[in-house]
Parts: sequence; structure tokens; C-alpha cells
Amino acid sequence: MFRGRFTHTIDTKGRVSVPVVFRDELKRLGEKAPILTNLPECAALYPYDGWIELERQLAEASSMQPEVQALQRFMVSGATECPVDAQGRILVPSWLREHAGMDHDVTIAGVGKRIELWDKTRFDHDLVRTKTRIGELSAAVRQFGL
Repeated sequence: MFRGRFTHTIDTKGRVSVPVVFRDELKRLGEKAPILTNLPECAALYPYDGWIELERQLAEASSMQPEVQALQRFMVSGATECPVDAQGRILVPSWLREHAGMDHDVTIAGVGKRIELWDKTRFDHDLVRTKTRIGELSAAVRQFGL
């Protein structure tokens, strides 16, 4: 499981360092390169096997539903293998940098089974929005027994 958050700078070539604690966990979870894809406001890095499981779940969902088709299209078409280089960096493709608005400071957040990469300003704004809705969100999550 990934937890915690860090801020790193993305370079002009689109490379960003993955915190060592996250790199170690990725290695522990498998030898294959992790998968990077888009989420609504950020990019998400999944361990390879975790991504394969998520992709399987998406494939098993009813493809007759437009919402399922849209989610499949959004996540699967945006996915790419993203090996960690010898310096501990990943290359974020230009379409994912543009999608997530990443151009300098990047917040790298461990969110359970995935790592999210956010433009730092966007992450900070999202965190403020979340804090203002924490009661509402907590009530909604309790419906799921959490």
C-alpha cells in the first residue's frame, strides 16, 4: 500500500523522481514496469499487477453502458508502461502532463493501491475542497461500511 505525499520537480523532458519509499514498494509488488494513466485531475501510477486487475474489472463491466465505455476509454487508452530509470525517475508522457497540468512542482501522493501525480497547486486546491466537504464525504463513505 502506498501512503504519504511528497513534492518533486518535473524536468523539461517530463521526468520526475519517484520517492524511494514508493519505488521500494513498486519493486516489492513486482518486476514489471508500473502503468501510468489518467484520472480526472491527475495521473495515476499503478503497480503492473494492480493495473492488470483494474483493467480486468473494467473489461468485465457492462460495455453496453455508456458510462462504462467512457471510463474504459478514458483510463485504458491513456495507460502506458512507465519504467523507473536508474535515477529513480519516471517519464510522464506529454499528453498526461498536459491532462494533469503538470509543468513544474508535482505532488506525488500515495493513495492505497496507487500513486497519484498532481500539479502541486491543483493538489492543494483539491485538498482545500475536500476539507470543506469532509463531513459530507465521511457520511457518504459510511454507506460502504467504512
